[in-house]
Amino acid sequence: MSEPTVRITILDIARELNVAAATVSRALNDHPAISDATREAVKAAARRMNYQPNKIASSLRSGRSKIIGVIIPSAEINFFGSVIHGIEKVASRNDYNVLLYQSNELYELEKKAVQTFVNSRVDGVLASISKESINLKHYADLKAKGIPLVLFDRAHESLQVPAVVVNDYQGAFDATTHLIQQGCRRIAHIGGQQHVANFNQRLRGYIDALNVHNIAVDDDLIVYGKVSIESGRECMNKLLPLLPDAVFAVEDFTALGAMQAIKEAGLQIPQQIAIIGFANEMFSEYLTPSLSTVNQHTERMGEEAAALFFDLLHKKVSLKAPPRKLVLEPAIIVRQSSNLQGLIRS
Repeated sequence: MSEPTVRITILDIARELNVAAATVSRALNDHPAISDATREAVKAAARRMNYQPNKIASSLRSGRSKIIGVIIPSAEINFFGSVIHGIEKVASRNDYNVLLYQSNELYELEKKAVQTFVNSRVDGVLASISKESINLKHYADLKAKGIPLVLFDRAHESLQVPAVVVNDYQGAFDATTHLIQQGCRRIAHIGGQQHVANFNQRLRGYIDALNVHNIAVDDDLIVYGKVSIESGRECMNKLLPLLPDAVFAVEDFTALGAMQAIKEAGLQIPQQIAIIGFANEMFSEYLTPSLSTVNQHTERMGEEAAALFFDLLHKKVSLKAPPRKLVLEPAIIVRQSSNLQGLIRS
């Protein structure tokens, strides 16, 4: 049976070098009062003795846990995984760790996530609101406790906190315009839950693009689903008897379900029905045909959200100033599923 590992402390390093424990502590924290020679000697001894800082004790002294709590609706969606990558990149540069919690799009789990983070004494929370959450009191309570809160992708003006979002309206307007430019005129829209601001903005962008191009909005060509592959398939089956020549889907999973329904009906994409999604999920370019979509610059979204948190933490912005909202501009990615002009040229 192996003996338990002895934890090396600052006192052990101090005895090894015959210096005060306070000197060791200051050297390890790069205090300007410590000479370069002493600092290097202390750090060399710490490495040699395999010293590991006691993060709990350090957080008690500093009043900071060096942890950011991040709430995402689902880890199964590449969009949120990419945002997390951006958050972790900035957090790591600032010597912070990320504690992740999935809400699974459920209000009760989201509330539990917030309470878990409060109990864990995180220094702040970055969150994307679940589709089920209409009552946002748990976030308001978090803000009232003085814990920095930054929202990304799905934000809500009522909370009055910093946020990073994509211009959903413009992305939808551009996606619909792209279909019009391909010669489509009976363009359907498979939307999401309209209490979610992102999905409502995408509906508005779709409608305005039709109006700008003098195409009448046909309410029958607008159906609403639950944003999933199965929901996309069900919505597309409702639309097929109406003979649309194109579909703008609220996001890529919905678009994938719609594509399956179109293929099962024996129709060709894009020759008979063109389709474009939203979010640029990882699978979209590997479908047959590859799926046109809207790029939301997800990694940058994560980086900017983390940067807003650190601005709050280090008080680089006034608490009395209006919360900063950063809007990222989307970009259309044209692939085979909507590229009718490419078919004509070839």
